[in-house]
Amino acid sequence: MGKINKHALIQVKDYFMITVGLLSYCFGYSAFVLPEKVVTGGVTGLASLLYFGLGWNVAITFYVINAILLAIAFKTVGNQFVIRTVIGATIATLLLGVMVPLFKEPIVAQQTFMNVIIGAVLCGMGLGIVFTHNGSSAGTDIIAAMVSKHSNISFGRTMIYVDMLIISSSYIIFGTLDKIVYGLIFMFISSIAADMVIDSNRQSVQFMIFSKKWKEISNAITHEAHRGCTVLHGTGGYTHKETTILLVMARNYESMHIFRIIKAIDPDAFVSQAKVKGVYGEGFDHVKVNLNKKDAAKIAENALNEESTTEQCK
Repeated sequence: MGKINKHALIQVKDYFMITVGLLSYCFGYSAFVLPEKVVTGGVTGLASLLYFGLGWNVAITFYVINAILLAIAFKTVGNQFVIRTVIGATIATLLLGVMVPLFKEPIVAQQTFMNVIIGAVLCGMGLGIVFTHNGSSAGTDIIAAMVSKHSNISFGRTMIYVDMLIISSSYIIFGTLDKIVYGLIFMFISSIAADMVIDSNRQSVQFMIFSKKWKEISNAITHEAHRGCTVLHGTGGYTHKETTILLVMARNYESMHIFRIIKAIDPDAFVSQAKVKGVYGEGFDHVKVNLNKKDAAKIAENALNEESTTEQCK
């Protein structure tokens, strides 16, 4: 029962943060980018093309395009992807439907470049929050998922190709290159902002501690910092003496606490600290990749076959 409640709380937290992320994205897009008549990538960019060209409602067009793409890609992308995309698209559609009519003019008057930058940062941060909490932004990642499934073109490269095609299409409506340039600037800045949010969320540090008092340090880190220690055995290259090394993984914000523990027990300890992009497993992040049951079964079967072959060779 406890595990079920914990899982439910995690789900609620994820959906709350996905909503916050989409709120940031829709506000940045509706208040800063769309009033400047700048076409971005993705389905929002495609919806804005139809809005500027034919006067179609952005929110409804966004939802309809996503629904069509999902119907085409249903068998390719899997059930979990579809569920997350439907939820994300529905929330985004409601937010766009409310926000787009509120901002007829950009918030920062006569500052197109500034509006594009602010909008890109807000949109990128929003997408970063959505991805961090296992959500889906819907849109062109559906196309990318289909293409990467049936060809050698990577997911990321497909996204870039599709987004650049949509942004470049704004020339047909406006007949000027500056809108394309602003669209490309938006795409570049928003991707950097999204990456920063994603990386900062999972940023961790790795300690390697060399000390004669390694047992005391290990016990203190385990009970006070609540982080595990791995004991490694090595040999000094110069002294040729055996030495003991503690390997510790921790969150970035826990670094100072661990340093205080080390200094209190052994001020002369030799310590190295390195940033690691991500740590996955118990006490840290979960590996979030799309893996359907068919692929998982195939990988497990291949692993068993390899093990059997190795035993036979012995």
